[in-house]
Amino acid sequence: MNRTDRLYALVEELRAVAPRPRSARWLAEKFSVSSRTIERDLSALQQSGVPIWAEPGRTGGYCLDPVHTLAPLGLNVDEALAVMISLGMLATSPFHAAATSALRKVVAVMDGGTLRESTDLATRIHLLNERPVAGPPNKAPESIAGVLRTGEVLQITYVDRNGTPTEREVEPMGCVGKGSHWYLIGWCRLRDGLRAFRGDRISAAEPTGERPPRRILRPEDLGIVYGELRTVGPDGKQP
Repeated sequence: MNRTDRLYALVEELRAVAPRPRSARWLAEKFSVSSRTIERDLSALQQSGVPIWAEPGRTGGYCLDPVHTLAPLGLNVDEALAVMISLGMLATSPFHAAATSALRKVVAVMDGGTLRESTDLATRIHLLNERPVAGPPNKAPESIAGVLRTGEVLQITYVDRNGTPTEREVEPMGCVGKGSHWYLIGWCRLRDGLRAFRGDRISAAEPTGERPPRRILRPEDLGIVYGELRTVGPDGKQP
């Protein structure tokens, strides 16, 4: 059994007996590996957000809270592949950490056969950046995702195309993704107007704690000339 299959099987084993615990030794014997390997696997699952807890004592071990996990997913191979691709496309977005964690959770509850086939197909899918990028892709700050939810004013250091930095307070209104770039759309207090800030040019971003009345973002205010603007909702309709 490879590691991917074992991680899936570990979650399923703990879910089947939850909330009772299984010891690392018991799991090691079941999967024919060492206790140290099981502990590394469980640690990886915990770091990915799977709610596995350690209970101390002679009768303790590892247990899973079934209330806070996904139920087994009945995805077919094409659906599972679509989920992998969709979450992978968020690698440069403010939501990249959440997307990575979400993918690990989805993988943990997928059927083993479907997971193997969709993972194999995923190796044949590639995402092309708009232009060559040296090293890992530039990422928009994760704090953008948080302030979109809370509505807090964001204090940013923004570097323009000429390399000149400015300090700004921005009231977050939304995000727009274009190719490998993500833009924070917000009301810039420095310029007293609506502005789009490219994520990889935001060198620092800190929430201020201030929560002003939310401003309404209208698609027509963005001045999109080329391309089609659509929402990320279930139906993907244009606003």
